[in-house]
Amino acid sequence: MLRVRDLARNGLQPCSFAVGKGECVAVRGASGAGKTLLMRALADLDPSQGEVYVDGVARSFMTGPEWRRKVGYVPAEPGWWSERIADHFPDPDKAVRLAQSLGVAAEVFGRLVSEASTGERLRLALVRALLTDPAALLLDEPTAALDQASTARVEALIAERLGNGLCVVWTTHDTGQAERMASRILTVEAGVISVERDDSLVNHTAQATIEVAAKQAEACDRRERI
Repeated sequence: MLRVRDLARNGLQPCSFAVGKGECVAVRGASGAGKTLLMRALADLDPSQGEVYVDGVARSFMTGPEWRRKVGYVPAEPGWWSERIADHFPDPDKAVRLAQSLGVAAEVFGRLVSEASTGERLRLALVRALLTDPAALLLDEPTAALDQASTARVEALIAERLGNGLCVVWTTHDTGQAERMASRILTVEAGVISVERDDSLVNHTAQATIEVAAKQAEACDRRERI
């Protein structure tokens, strides 16, 4: 579980909410509203006030790197510390298998980061975050630059992890994606966060998310084979 208590920072008013095991909460809002500020504060990348807990342990009791191993973060523009893609993956076999499930070919790992497409880099950043086996995952527009088939694969993989107990905070401009993946929606407007209750999401479960995402991925695969 991810629990947020009175989290605040420059540009973001104090907010409190919780994300249960196996739950996905979507974050919606106009560009510049403060969605990425929230994600960076949750990831402990920028100074903030308040407290965040993962599985009952406060962030203040962990170092930054320890926290980000427990709470993975995939930004809209992932950073890379080496020119070679393979250098970012200590377990290449596991990384390749996970990447292939997202439609990224094994040979991509032999390339330079600059040679990978934007979509490949986004999916590889997701693989990198998942390989630490986090308890919670923060996704900042992870499919914004992906085509429909790749988006479906990402949703299917995250749905599978939700079924295994991962909790996810996912920023998206895609209303359909929020409805497919999330049980609740947080709306950010001028740095103020509110819970948007949607009756259509009340009975949303991880299993339902898995089924919807799997069907979407299968449909995209069929279209690709035609």
